[in-house]
Amino acid sequence: MLRIAPSILSADFARLGQQVQEAESAGADWLHVDVMDGHFVPAITFGVPIVASLHAVTTLPLDVHLMIEPVEPHLEAFAAAGASVITVHVEAVRDVTAVVRRIRALGVRAGLTLRPGTAESAVLPYLADVDLVLVMTVEPGKGGQPFMPEMLPRVAALAQRIRAARLPVDLEVDGGIGPANAAAVVQAGADVLVAGSAIFRSRDGIAAALRDLRARAAPA
Repeated sequence: MLRIAPSILSADFARLGQQVQEAESAGADWLHVDVMDGHFVPAITFGVPIVASLHAVTTLPLDVHLMIEPVEPHLEAFAAAGASVITVHVEAVRDVTAVVRRIRALGVRAGLTLRPGTAESAVLPYLADVDLVLVMTVEPGKGGQPFMPEMLPRVAALAQRIRAARLPVDLEVDGGIGPANAAAVVQAGADVLVAGSAIFRSRDGIAAALRDLRARAAPA
């Protein structure tokens, strides 16, 4: 079943709680939280207090994408703040297996992702150990970037491996997702679409944008 995870990176931070509740009422499935440290990626966004505040105002699962290095000292705090999923970059972790086990031991689903320029083979040894794989279709670290269609074969290849092995792994795609490309991403095998600008910055409003994205992603 397709799930849509609005990314708060594109929200109006002065009205964040209101917009999150509007997205929830409009049928969002998850809420995507991009945590950036100004080190692993150039931008700085938000951290544990925002996750805790979101957890207090929404029942949506909080899908926390850590674009930070190191990740290990911060896992417990994000889990305690209410993260439902914690996704880490293979490039930022020395011992992927240990980090995945630690996340799961905290009662949180574990995700793994990689930069567009990193070979997909970097995540293949861990497919049976994680709950989610995130394919980035932009360079991580900044919202509002254009979609990279050259990443669609990566989505398809990972989807094929996950399904062939019958693994209970969600395949999530993040970066430049909108009505124009949602169907192609889903057809390639994505289970979860992360969309920021297409939802929170739509002229039609959050509810209409969510409806349109879902309709375009999975046409009848």
